[in-house]
Amino acid sequence: MSIDNTKTEAPREASPLPDTKRVRLIFAGLMVAMLLAALDQTIVATALPTIVGDLKGLGRLSWVVTAYLLTSTASAPLYGKISDLYGRKKIFLGAIVVFLTGSALSGLAQSMNELIAFRALQGLGAGGLIVLATTIIGDIVPPRDRGKYQGLFGAVFGVASVAGPLVGGWLVQGPGWRWVFYVNVPIGIVALGIITVALRESKGTQRYQVDYVGALLSVAAISTLLLVTVWGGSTYPWMSWQIAGLTALGIVLIVLFVARENKASDPILPLRLFKNRVFTIANMAGFIVGAGMFGAIIYLPTYLQIVRGVSPSTSGLLLLPLMGGLLLSSIGSGLIISKIGRYKLFPIIGTAVMTIGMYLLSTLGAHSSYLHATIFMATVGLGIGMVMQVLVLAVQNAVGMKDMGVATSSATFFRSMGSAFGTAIFGSILTSRLTHYLKLVVPKGVPLAKLSTAITGSPEQLKLLPSPIHSAAVDAFVKSLHVVYLSAVPVAIVGFIVTLVLPEIQLRKSTRSEDNHSTTATVEQSLGAL
Repeated sequence: MSIDNTKTEAPREASPLPDTKRVRLIFAGLMVAMLLAALDQTIVATALPTIVGDLKGLGRLSWVVTAYLLTSTASAPLYGKISDLYGRKKIFLGAIVVFLTGSALSGLAQSMNELIAFRALQGLGAGGLIVLATTIIGDIVPPRDRGKYQGLFGAVFGVASVAGPLVGGWLVQGPGWRWVFYVNVPIGIVALGIITVALRESKGTQRYQVDYVGALLSVAAISTLLLVTVWGGSTYPWMSWQIAGLTALGIVLIVLFVARENKASDPILPLRLFKNRVFTIANMAGFIVGAGMFGAIIYLPTYLQIVRGVSPSTSGLLLLPLMGGLLLSSIGSGLIISKIGRYKLFPIIGTAVMTIGMYLLSTLGAHSSYLHATIFMATVGLGIGMVMQVLVLAVQNAVGMKDMGVATSSATFFRSMGSAFGTAIFGSILTSRLTHYLKLVVPKGVPLAKLSTAITGSPEQLKLLPSPIHSAAVDAFVKSLHVVYLSAVPVAIVGFIVTLVLPEIQLRKSTRSEDNHSTTATVEQSLGAL
């Protein structure tokens, strides 16, 4: 007698992996959205002189960048928590709409005050694009397979850092500076359409309460500390009462925020996450590496324009080795991690390579060959590509699905704060050293303050100086930059030491979390039919 196995076989569980084509479509939409946010951090820089000339607001020039930085960084942790509570899709779509609205209004701005306000609105949306794009991948792709996707996300930032100035320069010289903002709209609509059609999420049945007091304290603390980094050494001296007061206020707000989070029933940033060694150490490493990376490589275009005398667009092209190294290591390390299921080795190698690259950059001089500069920049890019997104992957793998959003946003936040502090610190070092060396090499009677401003902000004005003064100024800048990159070396070394103690947890092969406080929703609950 035969047995009919089909009748007694237990129902099969839904596959833990979604349809590959569907994932790729969603990933394409996420990449476009993330590229928008990353690109807007650099594309505006090229257009600022033209914008100032058109809207007549030189005194408020820095706020066009600062307003975007403040709102995008301060809102990032909030997006992570709110999406954990109410779902990714609706919050992500809302962030795209806010970003596109801010972009369109920025293009229509008729005064500097309007532009600053609309840039703040744009940044409010951008804070969600980067965080939620990474978080959604964490929802739909298991950690074991996530490396290759995270590697591509890391590559987006490399592309944006080089493409931003190039695209910005082309748009300013072509259709006009307003298209620096308008160009976001059609691209963003594509991302909006893809996510709307392809991504679906189930609605949770549990009721939550948003910690509005904690959110307010978080935004206030982050904004205050960011203003310290933005204003310190430029608008106000580092030892001024304004900077001291802001620093003290920031510390008080942090203390109040921690006290609030200890009492809140559903905190914006659950402090229990810091008991997780992977979460804590990975975020420490992200902060340190962010400081060393962004704080130092931001001066490479300035070096190329001041010392080598190339145009802004050409300097962007000359940064291609940096982008190439980053793309190669970011994508390559992601593929290898997905194959072997382990990640710790890559941040260790990456920070070591980055340390070597920073030292090599410190040897660049006025007569260094382009071959040397190419090798040095590629070395830094190779190091960076093996670190940043791998740390995000480590954090995501170490927490439950319930905390995926807030954990991802925390990793992004600490990296952004590190870059802000690094930019401020290295900028202060450059300014102080430049003043010192200019006093030694420039003839008496030459206004050092105006000369220093010309060197760091207006290469065209520097070219108009008499030949002896121009040569002396370039020499002073090269020596100052030498100190900046040497200062970045110990920062990179600290990052290397921190990655050595980063715990490694075997990457899961399922999106299901295995800890007690996680949800058990499958991938298919997060995806909709095309």
